[in-house]
Amino acid sequence: MPVVSERPASVVPLRRRSSRSRGPTAVSTASNSSVVDPVMAPLCARFCGFRKRLCHSVRGTDSVTSVDRQFWEDRYRGCEQVFSGAPNGVLAAEVAGLAPGEALDVGCGEGADARWLAHRGWRVTAVDLSRTALRRAATTGADVAARVAWAEGDLTAVAPPAGAFDLVSLQYFPLRRSPGHRALRGLLDAVAPGGTMLFVSHALTGLSSEHAGYYQPSDVAALLGAGWTVLADEIRARPGPPPEGTQHTHDTVLRAERLR
Repeated sequence: MPVVSERPASVVPLRRRSSRSRGPTAVSTASNSSVVDPVMAPLCARFCGFRKRLCHSVRGTDSVTSVDRQFWEDRYRGCEQVFSGAPNGVLAAEVAGLAPGEALDVGCGEGADARWLAHRGWRVTAVDLSRTALRRAATTGADVAARVAWAEGDLTAVAPPAGAFDLVSLQYFPLRRSPGHRALRGLLDAVAPGGTMLFVSHALTGLSSEHAGYYQPSDVAALLGAGWTVLADEIRARPGPPPEGTQHTHDTVLRAERLR
């Protein structure tokens, strides 16, 4: 599991849109904010209010961030498709009954979850460290381009806007524990009143000790105050077979709703 940085990298502008501005979104993934990735150029209008603050220093001023980004770049470049292309089973089960709104997909990879959400009416900001994964996701998700903003960046380093998302989804995202829980609190703060935090991880049983340094859903539940209702905090058998080459047979799942 890679290390996640606590210092700024680059994040897409993440401002919630009004009902009058439901159009296509944009992401700049270059170190110069005036240069826009041609694959993502049609997505330029969304979240522009955050771009000035968030799209600086895309390229590794922090050595840990650079190593982490390179790890994922190498993994995605190593084959044409890393994951199955199907949405994560817990996401599909937990979100199917929710009314669509604004969603934040943290560590979106090749975009299967974001596409699934978009097809069900959600407007998705999908963030990942790997540009290769995002290019692949944008190409595969061309049919939902008006509903998904693909963003290269590190949401553990730059917090998303507070109260902006009706769903914040972390599916097996390696979020390292840190003093003060700054990154985690930033993601919790991003959930709008009435919105949902869905945090899914591999159950620790049988995993190596390196996983102990990362937040588990129970850690997240312990930080929730009176303004939240915990709807699920449990270990479950995976809804499908474990990923190839792994023995991940069980997940830990936290689903919580923000009341205010």
